[in-house]
Amino acid sequence: MRESLKRKIIEICDKKVASKGEDAGVSFYAFFKNKNDDPELLMEAAEWWIMTHQLDHFEKAIKIKAMIQSN
Repeated sequence: MRESLKRKIIEICDKKVASKGEDAGVSFYAFFKNKNDDPELLMEAAEWWIMTHQLDHFEKAIKIKAMIQSN
């Protein structure tokens, strides 16, 4: 996964936890605007989320952040 996407995921996860607490959930769509302006990046996130790690649609933001940081 490219570094720019990793940084964005960590940033969004941090914001979710700060606003909603440790139980805040995210889906991979949370890392993108409501328009598909970068389909390649969206597919990269989807592949990591769905195919590589077989995650549920919503996961805890702290879990996703930890997974990103461990790679």
